[in-house]
Amino acid sequence: MPDRPLRADALRNRQRLLDAAVQAFSQAGAEVTLDRVAKEAGVGIGTLYRHFPSREALIEAAYRNELEKLCDAAPALLANRPADVALRTWMDRFVDYLATKRGMADALRLVIASGANPYAQSRDLLLAALGELLAAGAAAGAVRADVAAADVLASLSGVSLVAGEPDQHAQAGRLLDLLMDGLRHRTG
Repeated sequence: MPDRPLRADALRNRQRLLDAAVQAFSQAGAEVTLDRVAKEAGVGIGTLYRHFPSREALIEAAYRNELEKLCDAAPALLANRPADVALRTWMDRFVDYLATKRGMADALRLVIASGANPYAQSRDLLLAALGELLAAGAAAGAVRADVAAADVLASLSGVSLVAGEPDQHAQAGRLLDLLMDGLRHRTG
C-alpha cells in the first residue's frame, strides 16, 4: 500500500513534534524523554510514535527539518528582499542553525551511533542555497561574482563558532557585517 499524504492535522502535529524536539534536545541534550517532547508539542506519546518510531528517527528528522527550513529560506528571501539583504539575512539564519545543531550534538551522536548519517546531504544543500543567494547578488551587481559558495560557507562556520559563546551574538553580527563588506561588488 503506497504512503498516503498526511492530513492537515497530522502535518501540524508532526511539525509541532519537530519544533518541540529541536527545542528540547538543544536545551537539555540527548536524555530528554520522548514523553516530554510529546507533552511540549501538545500531543500524546502515541502520536509521536506514529510519526517517529524511535528516538533516533525523531532526532534525525528534527535536524533535517532545521536544515530544510534554512535552505528553503533562500528563494523566499530573494523574492522579498534585495539580493544582498537576502544574503545577509540568510547568514543570520545560518548562524542560528549552527547554534541549534551544536545544541543537538549529543542527540545527533545517538543517530550516528545507530548507523545513520544525518549530515549526508547537508553540505550539498547548504552550498546550493548559498550559491543561489550569491548568484542573485552577483546578477544584481551587489555581490562579487568571483566568490565560491564553499569559501563563504567556511567563513560562516567560523563566525558561528563565536556566536556559540555566551554573550557573543553581537560580535557574530559584526563579523557577518564584515564578511558582507568583503562580498560586496566594488566599482572603480
